[in-house]
Parts: sequence; structure tokens; C-alpha cells
Amino acid sequence: MKNTSSQSIHVNDDDQGKEVSEIISLPYVGMEFDSLDAAELFYKSFAKEKGFGIRIRLSVIGSLSNEVILMYHKPKVEKNEFARRLLVEDSRVELKHQWLKQQLKKDHIILAVDFLGFDLDHQVLYVLKEGSSLSVNDVLESPTGVFSAGFYPVGDNAYCFAIWFTEPSCSRDHDCTTVWMANRDFPVNGIRSKLWLQKTGNLVLTDAGKYIAWSTDTVSPSSTDLILYDTGNLVLQNVEGVILWQSFDSPTNTLLPSQRFTKDMQLVSSRSRTNFSSGFYKLFFNNDNLLRLLYDDSKVTSIYWPTPWLVSWATKRFPYNSSRLACLDTLGKFTSSDNFSFVSADYGVRLQRRLTIDFDGNLRLYSRKKDNNATWVVSWQALSQSCEIHGACGPYSICSHNPISGRRCSCLPGYQVKNVNDWSSGCEPKFSISCDNDTDQARFIRLPRVEFYGYDYKVYPGYTLDMCRKLCLSSCGCKGFQYRYVGDGLWPQISLLNNMKTTVIPTLCFPKMLLLNGQRSPNLDGQFYLKVPRTSLFSDKDDYSGFGLNCSIELLRPPDRAYPKSSQNDKSQLMLWFACALGAVEIIGILLVWCFLFSSEKDLNEASQGYLHPAITGFKRFTYSELKKATGNFRVEIGRGAGGTVYKGTLPDNRIAAIKRLNIANQGEAEFLTEVSTIGKINHMNLIEMWGYCAERKHRLLVYEYMEHGSLAEKLSSRAVDWRKRFHIALGTAKGLAYLHEECLEWVLHCDVKPQNILLDSNYQPKVSDFGLAKLRNRLGDDLKYSRFSRIRGTRGYMAPEWVFNLPITSKVDVYSYGIVMLEMVTGKSPAMGGTSNSGEGKELERGLVTWVRQNKKNGGESWIEEIVDPILEGDYDEGEIEILVMLALQCVEEDKDARPTMSKVVEILQHRKQYI
Repeated sequence: MKNTSSQSIHVNDDDQGKEVSEIISLPYVGMEFDSLDAAELFYKSFAKEKGFGIRIRLSVIGSLSNEVILMYHKPKVEKNEFARRLLVEDSRVELKHQWLKQQLKKDHIILAVDFLGFDLDHQVLYVLKEGSSLSVNDVLESPTGVFSAGFYPVGDNAYCFAIWFTEPSCSRDHDCTTVWMANRDFPVNGIRSKLWLQKTGNLVLTDAGKYIAWSTDTVSPSSTDLILYDTGNLVLQNVEGVILWQSFDSPTNTLLPSQRFTKDMQLVSSRSRTNFSSGFYKLFFNNDNLLRLLYDDSKVTSIYWPTPWLVSWATKRFPYNSSRLACLDTLGKFTSSDNFSFVSADYGVRLQRRLTIDFDGNLRLYSRKKDNNATWVVSWQALSQSCEIHGACGPYSICSHNPISGRRCSCLPGYQVKNVNDWSSGCEPKFSISCDNDTDQARFIRLPRVEFYGYDYKVYPGYTLDMCRKLCLSSCGCKGFQYRYVGDGLWPQISLLNNMKTTVIPTLCFPKMLLLNGQRSPNLDGQFYLKVPRTSLFSDKDDYSGFGLNCSIELLRPPDRAYPKSSQNDKSQLMLWFACALGAVEIIGILLVWCFLFSSEKDLNEASQGYLHPAITGFKRFTYSELKKATGNFRVEIGRGAGGTVYKGTLPDNRIAAIKRLNIANQGEAEFLTEVSTIGKINHMNLIEMWGYCAERKHRLLVYEYMEHGSLAEKLSSRAVDWRKRFHIALGTAKGLAYLHEECLEWVLHCDVKPQNILLDSNYQPKVSDFGLAKLRNRLGDDLKYSRFSRIRGTRGYMAPEWVFNLPITSKVDVYSYGIVMLEMVTGKSPAMGGTSNSGEGKELERGLVTWVRQNKKNGGESWIEEIVDPILEGDYDEGEIEILVMLALQCVEEDKDARPTMSKVVEILQHRKQYI
């Protein structure tokens, strides 16, 4: 840009007379100076750069044009003293003089220089005044120009209001480093978008159509200013200096030096390098007061830093400081209230710094010198191995890390990538495996040095490889298994985390229900066995060389070495060593006892949070505020029970959900942990699907898929459920219970089967819900035959006699309850109904549903079906199916549990009903 004019300005003042020489015309901007000496020095330096070699950052001071003004005012000088105005050629003289009159009320110097022919639509401001606005081309800058704020382009005609580093110089069109965004998920469209500072004190961002995309929701009775400081903090404050709002309180993906990071904040990564919307990774303080990195997808969440399977003391963290505060200083030291800290590799002054959670999920500290050609360098990062970041390559894929080329993603054998441009979507299978319990349909491919973290059904210690194979083959939901030899040293640490008895176990078996967070590395022990169809196109060998190592597995044996022993020992030296050893043993013993007591209490506290509970990995962890917003402050109630209340809500990804809020009681918390751990192990079309949970302080909530038609109890009294639907509901419910009893890796007793817990989707497909009263039975444990309960469970009318007589509880209690539900679907009557019978005296007798059906079947002759069938059906039913269903139901409700069929037998009879009619 060429300079069009040059001016010399003389200041006539009694105290001093200075000449600011070689003033080159600048854009229509202004800047504050503490003295004329500072102004003179500034512009002399600028003149030496011959034009615009150095970009001058000054703030607009009014609607003046075509003039150069130098005003000077000192506190001891009368307020009407100022320097002369030059080149006064403006039609807006009235407005100009009014503005000058206001500026003379301030005790400082304002220098304004106009550049003829400059586009007056572009403004560079230092302060945004009340009632003013910023347009897309305007920029708000910090006093020394380190930071700028304005509309940052994020797409075609799309803008986010952002803060970015200005020095070293950059162009906001493509190469500026942003540190904060107001509307990262809702960009504004149109060149006429504006940021308004309203007279009410509210800062509002609007698009070209005047739609409000973002606001601070602040109110101030006094005038307000918006100021960008050299720290990078954008502050809205009133004339008294009271801060109404500041960007430091709502960070996006970056923490700047001197910015406090508190328990109410989180850093959220961008979606990609060029997509600035919210991504999948978060830095936040967890409920256990520890600073953590979290992978947060719409369906699953998992912590990956610090190492999730280690307790806090093993990672040198301190969970007892509830202040939850962290900060990065200007020298490069980061400290946190949980005892975590680090120092940058280039610790010192004269560097720009920022702590950013990048789109790839890694937390990095960047530094750069304050030079024009300086670039950002990484001076610290949380994870050196990029494949340790969860969700990096998506489900059913493998992450490989190379120190030179970085991270690489690849699909598992038999899988194909979903989206080649977005590996976070992972891979999908090119095959399907039938779930008809035919173990000959599947086989395993061994992937050496491959590991998948999390999403285990359970840890099975001491299993042989063949036992682990059979275990995975017997479960339709098992995708493969991890098999590892741990030796004598690792298992006690793992057993401490999983609350097991500490024993020396050489092998571990991990059946996987979801293959996520897979990585391949020469440093990994053990191998993974991938479940594939037996008829797949892979070679018949068990090993898959595509995931093997590139070097020989032969190990060089180190040479044996003999070390000569001392020929003699001095007696006094021996006694000295003995005394030292005895003292060391005593000290170690005291330390071990103290550590055991300290860690036991701490581990109990950590376990009470439930976050590291191995059974709840694989679900999305919601915050209480998220679920409160999703339900509209728990406004729409759709169900209520003894354990809690169910509300309808809309999740952030627009899915409709049923959110169960458990009652705050010991029983409610126990039911919460049971239900989460139970549903985490099952996957069946006739069982309710859980999407997430909340375990925040005393709040315990479960998030389920929403069933459009509610419960069976609500529909039995309506004509919407005809006989065809009722029969399929009975069959689907039986399939779900059979899966719980016989097909899960851990057998599950529901213990509260009733119409209220059988939900119906949009196609009236049944899904068994409410596992808050469930009980697990280990397949190979001592309690294979019986389960013990501490209290009676279930609902009156549906409870088996075993509950009343304190008999051993087995899966037959669910069979009994299912039989009652079947009778209720056939008759339309509740279990405690009042039945009538025409005796010789015409006397009405009250009797239970089971007795009433049995007597009608026995004494009703050929018309007994008409006597008991629900009148709502109006004769539209299949008598043969009703007869089969009643026969099964009466067998299910036998008082002798051994006389009741299993649920798998019930499914078999219903599926092949024509053979039994």
C-alpha cells in the first residue's frame, strides 16, 4: 500500500514543545499514549519502516474523516487545552465537535491519523463501546497487538467470533492460531453479521438475518465496555471496572497463561484440523477431583488419561483436594490441585504459550518466540504414543504408531472402512454370524501384539486358551477375546482394581463385546483372537500375518556370567550389615502397613464413584446438567416406580430417550450399580438398550432408548394390541428372558417380570426393561444352582412362592412371573382379580387369576376359552394359540419350581406351536 501524504505536527504547549516529524498517513485509526514522547518515539520508529512495514494497531476514536488530529491533555491542565486541528474538511462538523467534546473529558492523549482513500468500513478497535457493533471486517485488538478478536472465517460465507494470536503477523483468512470461539458449533452466515454491545449490557452475536447465534446474557444498569487484554482475555465490564463476563470463564480448546481452569470448565477439541466445531475429546475435572482426558462420542465415553486402569495413587494424583483448580503460568509451568504438574521443555520468558487439546485427542503445550517467522513447537504433551488415545481409529480397527510417520489406522481382517475421510467412524464387518448357538459357524484369527482396551464382559483369570475360545463361541455378542499371560507379578495389581481376591494367576481371558481402542505395538504382550465366520475367505491358519511383527521372534540368550564371591567377611562388617538390614525391614514394614490402610480407604472412595467400574465402560457418561437440560428440568414424566421416576428427554444428538432418575437412597444407588453393570453385558433385540448414565455426586440417572408405545400394562386395556400382537409380545418376551438366563456370559435373573417392565417400540416389538432388581449368577461359580438375596424382590401378584417361603432363588422365579404375565395377556385381568363362578347358590367367590383360569379350564368344557379370553378381543383370536399359551402359562406357575419349564423350552414350544396343537 502506498502512502499518499505526509504531515508535520507542531504541539504548542507551555510545558513542552515537541515535533512529531515524518508522520505518514495511516488508516482511519487511533491509539492512546501516556505522553507525547511515547507518541513521537512510536511514529519515528514507524517512519523508518517506510510505510506499512510494521502494522500499526490503533483504535477508532470517532466518525472523523480527512483530517489529522493531535489532542493533548494532562491532569493539571485545563480541559479546553488541546492542539490545533489540521485539514478540517468534513461535512459532519456537528458530529465531529460533539465527539471531540466528549473525548476532552478524559485525562489522556489520543492521536488520530487519517489515510485518504481508505475503506471506512474496516475498523481496528481497542474498545467496543456500549451501543456500538463490530462487523465482519472489523477487528478488536489488545493494547500491544498480541491478540485480535473478530469474525474468523470457518467456511464459505461462515464466520465464528474468535480470538487469535496476531503477532507474529498472520492473516485471519487461513493461518492465524485461534484460542477461543464464541459460536464454534453455530457459525453465522452472511457478511452483514455483527457483534453488538447493547445498551442493556448484553453482548449479542447476530447473523445477516438478525438471528441471535450467541450472547452473554448479561445486564448492567451502567455503561459497559468490551476490552481485549494482552493476556488474550476478552472482558465485558462496566464503568466501575466490575467484570460482567469474560472469555477466560468459558474456554474452548485452549488454556492461556494466567487463565484459571476450574471444576466448571472443560477444554473440548475441534472436530478436525479445518473443522472448528466441538470434537470428541475433553479435558475436565472428574467427580473424583482428578484432571482427566475423556473420549466422548455420542454413544460411548471412556477415560484414557491418566492410565484408566491405575488407581490415583499409582499415577501420583491426589483425589482429596476438592478445589479442582489448575493454571499455566507464563514461564511454562502447569500445576493442578490433584498434585499433577509439569514444566515445559523450554521453560523461561519471552515466549508465547498455549495449552491446547488438539483434534487428535492429545493435550499439548505449544511455545513460540515472538519473531515474525517463528512457528509453534510442542514443549510438552500428555501422551507420547498416539494410539493410546481412545477412539482414534474408530470401532473394529487397529491403530499403529510410528515415531516418524505418526499414527496409522487399518481395519481388522474381514472388515472395511466406513468413511475413508473420517477414521473416527471406524470399520464395519463384511460378514455376519448367526446367533443360533451353533458354535461350528465361527472360528478365530490370532492377531499377535494387538490389544483392545475396555468393553470386556468380565475378566476370567486362570482360563486356558481352549476355555476362553469356548466362552466366546457360546455368546453371540462376543466379538473376540484378549488372552494374556501375566506371570506372577501383574495379577495382584489387576485384582485390586477389580475388587477380587489377590492370588497368583498366570493367565487372563477378556471376552470383548465391542472392539474399540485397538492398537498394535511390539511392546504389547499377549494376543487377540478375532471371531470370524468359519466360511470366511481367510486362510485356515490361525495367525494373521498382516498384524504380525516384521522381525524374527527368536530371542538372543544373554551370555551367562559368573561373579566371584568374597573369600572372607569381617565379623564387624557382617554385624553392621545385619543391623542395617533389620532396620530397613522395620521401616519397610511400617510403610507397607500405612500404604495398605491409606490405599484401602482411597480405593473405596474411588470405587464409590463408579466411574472406573469395569462394567460401565462402553456407555456415554452424561453430566447432570446435560440430562436436566435434555428433560426440560425433568418436566415430562412417563413412568414412576419404587426405584425412581422416568422422564422423556431429547439428547444433544436429537435422539429421544427415556431417562430414569433413581431415588436418593442406599437401595437406589445399589440398584443403579446393578442395572448399569447388568445391561453392560447384554445385547438382544428383546432387551432394552441403555445409551448412558450419570453418576455425579448424589445424582444417579440411567438413559435408555425411548419406546414409542410405552409399556404392555398401558396397552392391554386398549384395542391397539390385538391377539396377533399379544402372541408375538409373549414370544419376544420369552426370547429376552431366555437370553438372560442361558445365553449371557453371566446369567441374569430379572426378579421383577411384569407388564410394566415390558416395553413396546414403534412396531410393538417387546423389550424387557428395568434390571434394577436383577441378580447375576456366574456360570462357573459355586452358586451355579442357586442365588442368595438379602431381601424379597419383585411385585406382589407376580412373585414366585420361593420368595415368600425363603427358598433358594433360581431362574424359575422369572418363569413363574412370566406365566402370570401370559395369563394376564390372555384374560385381560390382573393377578389379584376378583373372579366369579356360578355355583349352585350363585355365590360370587374372590379367587386369584391362576385359580380362576385353572377352574374354568377344568370345569368349562369346550367353552372354557370363551370364558377366560379378554372381551376386548371380540372373538378375533386363534383358539389353538390361546390353548398353547394357557397350557404353558399354567406350567410356568406351578408351585414346585422343578415342574416349571425353562424359558428356552417356552420359546421352543411357542415357535413350533403347530406341533403342539
